Amino acid sequence: MDIIPIKISTLSIYVLFGLLLLASEITVTRFCDGFQSMKVPHHHDSRTGSTKCTSPHTQTTRNFLSSQNDPVEEESNKVEGDDATRIDVSVDERLYRVRISRAPGIDWGTDLSFSFVYVRDMEPAGQASLLGMINKGDQLCEMTPVTTKPKDDAANAKPINLLGASFDFVMTSFASLDRTVSEMDLVFFRGNKQELKALCNGEAVKSEVETVTITVIQNKGSPLEELKRLQAPVGVNVRQYLVDNGINVYQSITRWTNCEGKQLCGTCIVNVADGIPNTNWKSMDEASTLRSNPDSYRLSCVTFAHGDITVETFPPVNADNWTR
Repeated sequence: MDIIPIKISTLSIYVLFGLLLLASEITVTRFCDGFQSMKVPHHHDSRTGSTKCTSPHTQTTRNFLSSQNDPVEEESNKVEGDDATRIDVSVDERLYRVRISRAPGIDWGTDLSFSFVYVRDMEPAGQASLLGMINKGDQLCEMTPVTTKPKDDAANAKPINLLGASFDFVMTSFASLDRTVSEMDLVFFRGNKQELKALCNGEAVKSEVETVTITVIQNKGSPLEELKRLQAPVGVNVRQYLVDNGINVYQSITRWTNCEGKQLCGTCIVNVADGIPNTNWKSMDEASTLRSNPDSYRLSCVTFAHGDITVETFPPVNADNWTR
């Protein structure tokens, strides 16, 4: 009688484990087939329990996106060297490869899909900024660790395809670099997400730039109330775009004493009256700074518009934001 519960429990565990593996395979298949290189096999890491997508060694050096799930024969993967899996930057003038420190001084960002990681900002004194080759908005495509002993550390020097990868996947790839790795080769695409996808799918690049509408209400409720509508690129920083268009987001003396968008002073508060779902999520720091105000209040310096929004400047703030 005691054996029956044990068998049922063991069977349940196997069934549950099988379902989890199936769910994991489905998720990775959608990710790899949609935004990874062509003919990507899936490998399960028994130590970490994760499934990774690795680019195969194929006869071509072009590493493009593909929506197809073509089978990959084992014999086709037996090509020596890593050059076959590297992105060929010669296929398009907007692709380029740069060798840089593993701490490049880059602030990475994504849109609301949390994929297609790009250069959101760069530290002025960081290597990326000093090199003068990388621009804000460039899309990250590939990362290859640079090892001092290629023969001994061949496994650690393989290129990692980051085309369309999720933000977590990219950050984990950086964090997982071996301690001996001090530099890395990064491949970037100088253009936006739509242009990169068009290139990788072999489609013609659309000339028009995708934009959003930012409706700005200034001095709401006063005789000086004014409404402006601005057309801005998708993913634009709200504070920077408003300031560039002559719209002040600071009250009183903070107009001259603010931190210039470095999220240090907490004085660029705006009210996103409409379109909150079209902005990025609040960080813990931003939420803490604005904890006594409505949820629609944002620090414009860390707010990015990925869709149409309505912004009110100079909203009334609670007493704990005394700097306003």
